[in-house]
Amino acid sequence: MPASPFTPPQRFDDPLAALTQVRAIYQQSVEYLRGALDRFISGEDLPQRVRACYPFVRIRIATVARADSRLSYGFVAGPGIFETTLTRPDLFGNYYLEQFRLLIHNHQVSLEVGTSRQPIAAHFSLLEDDYLEGSLSAERRLRMRDLFDLPDLGSMDDGIANGTFEPRGSAPLALFTAPRVDYSLHRLRHYSGTAPEHFQEFVLFTNYQFYIDEFVRLARELMADPNPASHDYIAFVEPGNVVTRRTGLATDPGDTLDAAPPRLPQMPAYHLVRHDGAGITMVNIGIGPANAKTITDHIAVLRPHAWIMLGHCAGLRTTQQLGDYVLAHGYVREDHVLDEDLPPWVPIPALAEVQLALEAAVADITQLTGYELKRIMRTGTVASTDNRNWELLPQQTPLRRFSQSRAIALDMESATIAANGFRFRVPYGTLLCVSDKPLQGEIKLPGMANQFYRERVDQHLRIGMRAIELLRQQRSDQLHSRKLRSFSEVAFQ
Repeated sequence: MPASPFTPPQRFDDPLAALTQVRAIYQQSVEYLRGALDRFISGEDLPQRVRACYPFVRIRIATVARADSRLSYGFVAGPGIFETTLTRPDLFGNYYLEQFRLLIHNHQVSLEVGTSRQPIAAHFSLLEDDYLEGSLSAERRLRMRDLFDLPDLGSMDDGIANGTFEPRGSAPLALFTAPRVDYSLHRLRHYSGTAPEHFQEFVLFTNYQFYIDEFVRLARELMADPNPASHDYIAFVEPGNVVTRRTGLATDPGDTLDAAPPRLPQMPAYHLVRHDGAGITMVNIGIGPANAKTITDHIAVLRPHAWIMLGHCAGLRTTQQLGDYVLAHGYVREDHVLDEDLPPWVPIPALAEVQLALEAAVADITQLTGYELKRIMRTGTVASTDNRNWELLPQQTPLRRFSQSRAIALDMESATIAANGFRFRVPYGTLLCVSDKPLQGEIKLPGMANQFYRERVDQHLRIGMRAIELLRQQRSDQLHSRKLRSFSEVAFQ
């Protein structure tokens, strides 16, 4: 059996040459693992343990001279050795290329690329349609632990993002290690029902299927429009990796011929695809902060340019009407799912770029401005709770806290999505629609709710999509705010 592949570190001054080396190392490693797995599955007794490792990139900085202080990413804070492991250059190639370019440009240093000491778990080397355990007996599955590296949760924690990581030797270049990224890519397939390759750089989250139904309808209309001047979307992807190409465009060789799944996954994702990846992904996260945290934990490794919550909320003020919009500029975090990762005392600031885009989008779609716009939209604090029946608690203690916080609306997901955006340095925003007013006795009743949803969902969704169009016009270094950087931040966006 051939020895484990290993490439010693080499220096590169050209970002494209560095990326080419990353691709070569990664491909060599996964092909080695897949070959060994094929032999093991076919019944061959392997003579020794099989191991292949991720590629890494490293820079060495010897000066305290700072890069341009206006930058929000693409530089390190001071002297030292900085490195990270890398995975899936086929998926992240353009992203890696940009990070490499910025490091070389901002620090005038070479990049070192080589094989790391971090093993690739055998499961992470498999192709998407490979199913390993199903073809092995219980005895062979047990034997596999002696021969291959399996996913190690100890190498996948979020200490870097949470600010609790303590470097031993080199400091991190990125928020996520390669094993953490691979783990999330596998989880995304499971939860969303689509391959990570289809996810776009702008993400809409919703907590109601009505929004997804409308998104699907609009997407199919766009795909039926053959006029190249009308929009830039080239495909629509649904759960099961079902790809619909725009009328007049040839089928891509990479398109799968999969069928819709017999039942939807837990948090199905739908993708309006652009050729540059700057399209729109929409995910139905369902109800509750646990789902909101789970899916954003995994989408964060794709490094989207922004994510926005579109959903319904309880209006808490007498002056609000059903159908009014709420633009969150602050959050009361009573969701509790992020308390260990991001303590509740950490403020979650509003991001000006996203706020302005959302407000402009409301004005564009409703054709209201100035004082008339204030009639249907209010900016204020949104409270998110993990208790769906908060109204039933004795002594109205939640009500008192919400009043003290000046909250104007309440839901179960928005604060979680914003807080995880803050934690993972992904620009975030929230635009909600008032669907009930429990404090004033206006609760959701089946007939009333269905009529309300039909009337408001189309407009609300169009506002979210328009906001993304406005955000897309900004440069990424403008959108990724310095507000999201910690004292000693990683260089990768």
